[in-house]
Amino acid sequence: MSRTADLPTGGQELEITVRWSDLDVLGHVNNARVVTLIEEARLRWSGRHQPSTLFPDGLVVASLTVDYLRPVYYTSKLTVRVGVQRIGSSSFTVRHIGYQDGQPVFDGSNVMVVLSEDGKTPRQLNDFERTWLSERQFDLLEA
Repeated sequence: MSRTADLPTGGQELEITVRWSDLDVLGHVNNARVVTLIEEARLRWSGRHQPSTLFPDGLVVASLTVDYLRPVYYTSKLTVRVGVQRIGSSSFTVRHIGYQDGQPVFDGSNVMVVLSEDGKTPRQLNDFERTWLSERQFDLLEA
């Protein structure tokens, strides 16, 4: 299923480096490696790759979906646009749209659950986190 007709505007663009080792025998990026590229974009976008007061007890991926729209190649720059699609009470959805040569190549989303101090059970988003997420929401197109 392709979601290219309803791609949102806004979000933050990140340039992600495609590695030679990401390729499969067909010469394009392996589908599982696309998930790794999505994860890298999400971590850089959220600042979770460095110490932060945001989500101090961690997050866990509850769901991951990816629509592979076109092959991703090693030879072209990969830009991933990342933004918040939905904010719930203890979770939120991050959407990642990859582009090469101006064309969407994948469209994915992660449902992220905020963890409590025990690192195992969900907790409610606090006001600081809810504000941070709200400021990073995609501009969704009305149907």
